[in-house]
Amino acid sequence: MLAYLLRRLLYAIPILIGVNLITFALFFVVNTPDDMARMQLGVKRVTPEAIEKWKAERGYDKPLFINSQAQGTGVFTDTVLFAKSARMFVGDFGRAEDGRDIAREIASRMGPSLAIALPTFIIGLFVTVSLALLLAFFRASALDFWGVVLCVALMSISGLFYIIGGQYLVSKLWRLVPISGYAAGLDAWKFVILPVAIGVVSGIGSSARWYRTIFLEEIAKDYVRTARAKGLSELTVLFRHVLRNAMIPILTGVVVVIPLLFMGSLLSESFFGIPGLGSYTIDAINAQDFAVVRAMVFIGSVLYIVGLVLTDISYTLVDPRVRFE
Repeated sequence: MLAYLLRRLLYAIPILIGVNLITFALFFVVNTPDDMARMQLGVKRVTPEAIEKWKAERGYDKPLFINSQAQGTGVFTDTVLFAKSARMFVGDFGRAEDGRDIAREIASRMGPSLAIALPTFIIGLFVTVSLALLLAFFRASALDFWGVVLCVALMSISGLFYIIGGQYLVSKLWRLVPISGYAAGLDAWKFVILPVAIGVVSGIGSSARWYRTIFLEEIAKDYVRTARAKGLSELTVLFRHVLRNAMIPILTGVVVVIPLLFMGSLLSESFFGIPGLGSYTIDAINAQDFAVVRAMVFIGSVLYIVGLVLTDISYTLVDPRVRFE
């Protein structure tokens, strides 16, 4: 099992390097530093001197990949690739256009993002799996039919509708919680309870319907018939056999959510005024702050790879076939 996990970790290194190179090419080859300077300066007829000054102040005046005028290791280190991309591997994300340290901003904004994402993930997973098990238990019944209809209706509605409708109904009409904002400490629950509830409700439809399909597929297999033939109750079969054997596809779907736990929700944080990483990314895009956007794209790719590795580890715990291979 250790060799299996080591192989997965080694596979992640070239993937992360490739993602970093592709991101660098998108930011600095397709969109050159001169283009970035023109967008940041915000004038139609900017002078070449102003462009060169902007590039020199931010370190974009160096060659992109290879500095032929440098000596020794400076040929590769005195470049935009090393200064703006390679240093992110050691946590050096540089500074934003407003001069603030990006790493410090990420560290300070990670807490509000987790305050929304973690409860949404845990509660949502529990609710959707429980609902899917309930529909699978009462399969081909009226409860199953109307449950699927409800799931289709919920997944057909845009997440933006839930946010705006929740703010209007719960915050404006009922005045139960603040409509937006955030407070640190114990008072944070008043600001995160509505985004968490909306996140759970908006994800019930698609997730519960998908889990129901997985459970029904497992119920039709031979080992379930054998368990019933031995006299086991339907609940025992459902929880001890079906749920356990359905963990592989469930874990595969969970890995997609792992980056969002740290990256935050772009829509929820923006509409509810939560100072998390999601709103930080949106603000950087609106301000055309390429340094922040690059850092967030890199962190997202790292978290996704970490999620894949954690999924492989969880596979070895729930599936003995993976463990012995």
